[in-house]
Amino acid sequence: MTRPAQFDVFLCHNSEDKRFIRDIARQLRAQNLVPWLDEEQLIPGRDWLDILEQDIAVIKTVAVFVGEEGVGPWQRREISAFLREFVEQGTPVIPVLLPNAPIRPQLPILLKNMTYVDFRKQETDPFESLLWGVTGRRSPITLVQPLPQDKPPVSPKVAAPKKHESGSPLQWFSFEVVTVKNVESAGFFGREKKVTLDRRSAQAQYFRENLGNGVTLDMVAIPGGTFQMGSPDSEAERRDSESPQHSVTIAPFYMGKFAVTQAQYQAIMGNNPSHFKGENRPVEQVSWHDAIAFCQKLSERTGNPYRLPSEAEWEYACRAGTTTPFHFGEAITPDLVNFDGRFTYSSAPQGIYREQTSDVGSFPPNGFGLYDMHGNVLEWCEDVYHEIYEGAPTNGNAWNVGGEKNTRLLRGGSWNYYPWFCRSADCSRLTPDFCVGLVGFRVVWVAART
Repeated sequence: MTRPAQFDVFLCHNSEDKRFIRDIARQLRAQNLVPWLDEEQLIPGRDWLDILEQDIAVIKTVAVFVGEEGVGPWQRREISAFLREFVEQGTPVIPVLLPNAPIRPQLPILLKNMTYVDFRKQETDPFESLLWGVTGRRSPITLVQPLPQDKPPVSPKVAAPKKHESGSPLQWFSFEVVTVKNVESAGFFGREKKVTLDRRSAQAQYFRENLGNGVTLDMVAIPGGTFQMGSPDSEAERRDSESPQHSVTIAPFYMGKFAVTQAQYQAIMGNNPSHFKGENRPVEQVSWHDAIAFCQKLSERTGNPYRLPSEAEWEYACRAGTTTPFHFGEAITPDLVNFDGRFTYSSAPQGIYREQTSDVGSFPPNGFGLYDMHGNVLEWCEDVYHEIYEGAPTNGNAWNVGGEKNTRLLRGGSWNYYPWFCRSADCSRLTPDFCVGLVGFRVVWVAART
């Protein structure tokens, strides 16, 4: 690949925020700008410091991104090695707060007095502000995409409801549940990985809503039960926000078999904001407010009370009785989940990175018969973000008291997420107005809440 003679902007970022940075880089290219992105410019076998030092003279601006985890260790090394040099030679340096940045982010001292771009706010277009800083020109733009088992699945003593309260007939459907049983090294010098899967047949009940014009919505019966929410201290790549593990009791409810598709969203809302078009792909580029509006209109259309799941309902439904990091077991592969398969969790092998969403139902479901609970698109929940679970509800209700009022939770990971961010216990947060091509949602139906 020929290296560009000049870079319009150097993207200095924490690797934990890669999902946002890739979207921003794509948007910049759509404006005919050339970003310097580490995964594209760092040549294997070369010292990264030498490469960056060589490119300093041809970098026109620098954007320093701060997200949920703050400034990362490699990012600090970049800042320590080169930021002062950029500033002293007159290269514009732009602090950028990503949508998941904390309320009071810690900025490098050299950036304390610089005007920053804030993707957490919706009053103005933050990407347009970023372009202003990069190009020196302020003009309206058109974005190509708004930024960014080790236990049985269900206790036999807990049965799904025998009929749906709305009067819609309940039906049975059959599916195959897949579990990663073992991963073994194979091939020359053990560089290949052999994945052994367990497969079993299962059934679940569901009812079907008719949305008109041949579009339907399948709602799966989720039996009530009690589970441990969060992750144990021993789980790899866990975050503090997954603590403490606590017991939650969930009443029976119904959940969408799939994330809401583009056809379903079009049928209810009359538009399709998605970047990756396809009637059977999940709708994306929807804000939390968009998801709430969909639920309200769906309720009006059908006469049934639809809403977003609480975070507890979502994790309970995702786990389907499992206690492992994924409902597939200790690991996932790109054959089971749509995520960035170039990265691995536990002993799993590397695989493909699809770089886009997949049709819903392309991968095996969990023990409740729900598809794509890991990867493909992040899914909005009702709750606001809390740093830890101290004081969290134990009855499955959404936790909207306290916490960060300007944020809402998302679960499940997405097509461009690392595998550890797709775990059953992992959660993300965004402002409720934010739209990005890796965020969708699914709906639940509950007769009443106590």
